[in-house]
Amino acid sequence: MIRIQTPPVSVPVRGSEGTALLCGPPQCEQHPAFQRDPRVSKTLTFSRDGTLFGWCNGQSVSVVRSSDGSVVSTFDLPKTTLLEFSPLGSILVTWQPYTKTQDSPQGEANLQLWDVQSGQLLKALYQKKVDSWCPSWSEDEKISVRSVNNELHFYENNDYNSIANKLHMQKVSDFALSPGGQPSKVAVYVPGSKGAPSFVRLYQYPVLGGPTAALANKSFFKADKVSLQWNRKASAVLVTASTEVDQTGASYYGEQTLHYLAVNGETAVVQLAKNGPIYDVAWSPSSTEFCVVYGFMPAKATVYNLKCDPVFDFGTGPRNAAYYSPQGHILVLAGFGNLQGQMEVWDMKKYKQVSKPQAPDATYFSWCPDGEHVVTATCSPRLRVSNGYKIWHYTGSVLHKWDAAAGSELWEVRWQPFPEGSFPERPIKYQAAPSGLGSTQAPPTQAYRPPALRHLPATASAKLHEEEPPQDLRRGPAGEKSLSKAALKNQRKREAKKAAKQEGKPEPEPEPEPVSTPVSNSQLETSSGDPETDKKIKNLKKKLKAIEELKEQQASGKVLQKNQLEKMQKEEQLLKELQQLQIGQ
Repeated sequence: MIRIQTPPVSVPVRGSEGTALLCGPPQCEQHPAFQRDPRVSKTLTFSRDGTLFGWCNGQSVSVVRSSDGSVVSTFDLPKTTLLEFSPLGSILVTWQPYTKTQDSPQGEANLQLWDVQSGQLLKALYQKKVDSWCPSWSEDEKISVRSVNNELHFYENNDYNSIANKLHMQKVSDFALSPGGQPSKVAVYVPGSKGAPSFVRLYQYPVLGGPTAALANKSFFKADKVSLQWNRKASAVLVTASTEVDQTGASYYGEQTLHYLAVNGETAVVQLAKNGPIYDVAWSPSSTEFCVVYGFMPAKATVYNLKCDPVFDFGTGPRNAAYYSPQGHILVLAGFGNLQGQMEVWDMKKYKQVSKPQAPDATYFSWCPDGEHVVTATCSPRLRVSNGYKIWHYTGSVLHKWDAAAGSELWEVRWQPFPEGSFPERPIKYQAAPSGLGSTQAPPTQAYRPPALRHLPATASAKLHEEEPPQDLRRGPAGEKSLSKAALKNQRKREAKKAAKQEGKPEPEPEPEPVSTPVSNSQLETSSGDPETDKKIKNLKKKLKAIEELKEQQASGKVLQKNQLEKMQKEEQLLKELQQLQIGQ
């Protein structure tokens, strides 16, 4: 068996006791080439490939090589609160809060771009807002862009003395430059005003003007702000549109909708199977699917393909976040914040659950670049008690644990990044990795029961919420879809009845049947005597009715989405299927 050699990963830890750089995982020890900085650090960062490490300790900004700790450059910038490297590590961007003084009533340029190797200042700019403070670069650094007074300024080859191009558009409030190299694309968001809808458009640099310049365009109402997420291949963008207030009063979180835009011009609204907030949206590193966590608690989580069709439904559970491993082969669904820290680890090749660990009070989660380990942490100021972090194997084993001493705080912990492909995908294990600290599996959840009922035996009808099991929505080898919710419920009843019979227990009492309504002669005539055939006929008629409604909407002048048009194109096929089933009766 060939053992795959992988590089060691550094783990920086920042807190009230200073900044340390550790070596891990699985064990985390002090990095031999980095001496802990006892001064309070305001910020830290790595270069994109992880070779450079920078931090500000309130006196100066230091940049060192991650491998041996040798100093690359030092900057006299005690007020720096944000740091970032350009993709190739050639430029260090520093930001400090914008201030005015009597000596400089205009304020000082608070955004600086430095040459990392020489330490020379390349450009000083004004950046009052902390939102979108850092310029965005293409991966090869040939293009960079920043938002200035509601328009986008483009620079080429890191020349900040001249603006190479501008995107003139009224009130551009957000943008996202595509990942990867050339050709670069940019997604821009313009909020609606005076009854006009908000919209997102995709452009390919340098073609930024004219009515036909946009690669794709999507307009929508109900949007106070948006989140723009490119996939890794820069072929599509997911737009989460949010309003601060839900006009219906149904949600504390406001209202959210999810939209899909592709660079080939296709757009769609992602149809969600449950009402409620959208908590998280995550692209798979493969760029061929994405996961959405949504709906009133217990929340649903669903994987969609690039046609915005659901592929796999994870059912319901206490979750509000989704994290793909860097290789994309594992997905973690987690419930942090006001939830109890339950994590569901899923094998995305088999759609099978690997483990279900629990990290109570966690405020931070991150995958190690090796795709084998994760870190969870409880950090201040989000939580000022029980500060510390744990490093886990994805099978649920805790490999390393550190708790902050009494009176001290943990502010930040993260992984050293690595270039894509540094860590190959490894076969997924289902047996917990060995550990002296053991594993923390989530206890089975129990429904709330009023005090007056607690002395009585628990019954299935006492559940507060109807739990939905995971469901594979892909078509199987026979062309049939997986079991419906009703079929799954009946299957569970049969299994419970069979188990009770084997154990010699009395069979569970059947649930009372709903009061039947009079059946018309036409309904009796459509019955084939085969429940499965009747179910197929009913589903086909339901789909055809939905298509009729879409045709009426189209006739009234409504512009339909791509997925709705695709649904209409299936009408002839559905009619043939219905005719065949009815002939066979």
